Amino acid sequence: MQDGANDPGDPVHIACWQRLSEEVTTSGHLEPADFDALAALGVRHVVNLAMGDHPQVLPDAAERFAARGMGYSHIPVPFDAPEDVHFAAFREAVEAAPRPLHVHCIMNWRVSAMFYRWHRDVLGMDEGKARAMMKRQWEPETNDYPGAAAWARFIEAGG
Repeated sequence: MQDGANDPGDPVHIACWQRLSEEVTTSGHLEPADFDALAALGVRHVVNLAMGDHPQVLPDAAERFAARGMGYSHIPVPFDAPEDVHFAAFREAVEAAPRPLHVHCIMNWRVSAMFYRWHRDVLGMDEGKARAMMKRQWEPETNDYPGAAAWARFIEAGG
């Protein structure tokens, strides 16, 4: 499988689904049926970057994942104020988590920007390839959604 290409068995019905590698998948918000879909995929750990008070966040996610034998980490990242401290927590969670790993937020925008920096700054991935993976979900520099400018600054930081 080529990095960034979905597998035939991927649950592409999950909002904003994206496969980054054989061991890492991402998405937007999760629905109740998605917990079983991730378990069937063999996911061992899930990281959530959405704010806990967002209306699309399922408040009992940790318990739902635990019931299916999956670990869960919640790193709330304010959409309009991502900071390096959030990236540090993301990096720590991603590097420590067992694989397969699934990382999600609401629209897969926080996640794609975090992985862009992780691919570029931590793994040394070519900037163009890292950017192309992020752009499958969004491009903060050209998006006029409130908060996008903060993400444009965030992705340019580091390096």
